[in-house]
Amino acid sequence: MSHASMLKARRQHQKTRKLLDVAAKRAKRLAKEALAGPAVKKERVKKVKLTKEELGSQDAKKTSAI
Repeated sequence: MSHASMLKARRQHQKTRKLLDVAAKRAKRLAKEALAGPAVKKERVKKVKLTKEELGSQDAKKTSAI
């Protein structure tokens, strides 16, 4: 076996091994997700900007608490 063909065989072996590893990881991940059940989506909470009056009333509460 020539050196070039040996290197080619090595590259091919590494490539197939990587593909198999990736497929195994994917199968494991999918099985884990299936065990967990349906995913629950988190609801996004919108941040509401306070008006100047509301900000003033909060500041008054903070100063009275101190």
